[in-house]
Amino acid sequence: MKFTTTVLLVTWLGFTWSAMAADDPLIVEIWPGAVPEEKGDIGPETVRMSPALDRKQVEVTEPTRLVTNVTKPTLTIYRPAKEKDSGTSILICPGGGYWNLYWQLEGEEVAAWLNSIGVTGIILKYRVPRRPDEPKGEPARRPLQDAQRAVSLVRSRAAEWGIHPQRIGIVGFSAGGHLAIATATNFDRRAYEPIDDIDKISCRPDFAIPVYSGYLKAKDKDELAPGLRIPEGTPPVFLVHGGDDIVSPPEHSVLMYLALKRAGVPAELHVYATATHDFGVRASDHPYAAWTASCANWLRHQGFLKREP
Repeated sequence: MKFTTTVLLVTWLGFTWSAMAADDPLIVEIWPGAVPEEKGDIGPETVRMSPALDRKQVEVTEPTRLVTNVTKPTLTIYRPAKEKDSGTSILICPGGGYWNLYWQLEGEEVAAWLNSIGVTGIILKYRVPRRPDEPKGEPARRPLQDAQRAVSLVRSRAAEWGIHPQRIGIVGFSAGGHLAIATATNFDRRAYEPIDDIDKISCRPDFAIPVYSGYLKAKDKDELAPGLRIPEGTPPVFLVHGGDDIVSPPEHSVLMYLALKRAGVPAELHVYATATHDFGVRASDHPYAAWTASCANWLRHQGFLKREP
């Protein structure tokens, strides 16, 4: 993928840079027309506050903004300061059990952290809630379609957005962590019929960061959940979990780490004792808050935070 120097693109680039640097980020729909398997009959998209939970369940107990009833998936693009920009970008998959998207805690706050380390944060608004043909307790099918399309779309626009096409990662939280893993391990199998030239571009992320993921472990078995696979070419993975997580127990990440290791995939695992669920990237005096610094060091060691000359 080469940078072009046409006057038209330079003009467009100037507009894009200023638009992304403004308070209002650039928002792009990921599907050009009809969205696969989407009837659009679940009502208008809704923003509301999450329920307050107790400390036994989550680390962030106060309500935060979430989004639901998503029928038109989008990318919301937050660019770092030009002097910090490494060229790396990361798709952000908020959690919410495939019912909602914890947009503030696991979306906007994550984008701000990524910007602080020189990474473009791109929040993926994937389809929720799960539809009637996506059973409760199992991963929803449609979000993987959205995530695969999103990776290909970002890579297709890399030159325009100042993004390195071989430095596109994916981070996800809870159900979004499962989506990050599913995207990283299904790059050779499209979950939808290709619709245009964008779908001819690789949907393989260059690395994945699943955080307190669910849906990775089989029920009542110490093995990966049915449908998960680790093909040759799976990218490096950085896993994070709380040791006292009762929403998604740490065995989900532990078993995934072991499977990746057996498959020869570079992987790193961090399990934080006494930490529960939903800590996002918020500062805290608890040791789990160090995961972001460890992740940044991992990205640096992998070569993803090296600025281009």
